[in-house]
Amino acid sequence: MLDQFNRNITYLRISVTDRCNLRCTYCMPAGGIQLLQKKEILTLEEIAEVVKTGAELGIKKIRLTGGEPLVRKGITDLVAMIKRVDGIEEIAMTTNGILLSKYASELKEAGLNRINISLDSVSPDMFRQITRGGKLSDVFDGIQAAKTAGLTPIKINVVKLHDGEIQDIDSIKKFAVQEGLKVRFISQMDLKTGSFSQVEGGDGGNCTICNRLRLTANGMIKPCLFSNSEYSIREYGIKEAFKMALGSKPRKGIINSQNSFYNIGG
Repeated sequence: MLDQFNRNITYLRISVTDRCNLRCTYCMPAGGIQLLQKKEILTLEEIAEVVKTGAELGIKKIRLTGGEPLVRKGITDLVAMIKRVDGIEEIAMTTNGILLSKYASELKEAGLNRINISLDSVSPDMFRQITRGGKLSDVFDGIQAAKTAGLTPIKINVVKLHDGEIQDIDSIKKFAVQEGLKVRFISQMDLKTGSFSQVEGGDGGNCTICNRLRLTANGMIKPCLFSNSEYSIREYGIKEAFKMALGSKPRKGIINSQNSFYNIGG
């Protein structure tokens, strides 16, 4: 699929849930969130059908996000369903790693190729502060389980907070080297003001080569993280929603006043 700026769109990021088992300060408001009702959230079968139609249109890579994708019931079944779709060459996932030690092996068996793990500090105290209660050892266990399962290369996503001194970036880099992990640094973004920059160690944020569309947990195909445009697969049909999103994909991200990071997958 070529958009109006001749970018070849081959990548679909899918938010499978707006729920998460952490409450990171840069993602979740302290007072909590208004969760989607169950009937609003796409079924596994609906997601698989979106992937099938997307593959027919030229989608080759899928990334599962959230919220936290591993809290979605049936997530390994979904991976297996996507794996069976002709034309899909890679299935990846971004997770906070808390539940990864439980699921890594069966995710690999189901067809997941590789994994990105969000990790904003390697200090237990700082990690607990940033995530509002998360247990760092759970993430470390998840990393080891992902290695054992062969979900490689494992990439570590680090959001560089405005108060960067609490993270000790050098310690994160050292940890990544010791564990043989690739690390990417993502400057803290603001959807409402359109503040973003290119990812250090990755292609994210480089609008000139953006090749992705997004599917939200409630069935909206969005052309860009920093865009208010979205098209319901239930209202317009899957193929038409894809075409509408493709046609409205902007040259460069602007703002997104409708979504938050917890429900669009970053």
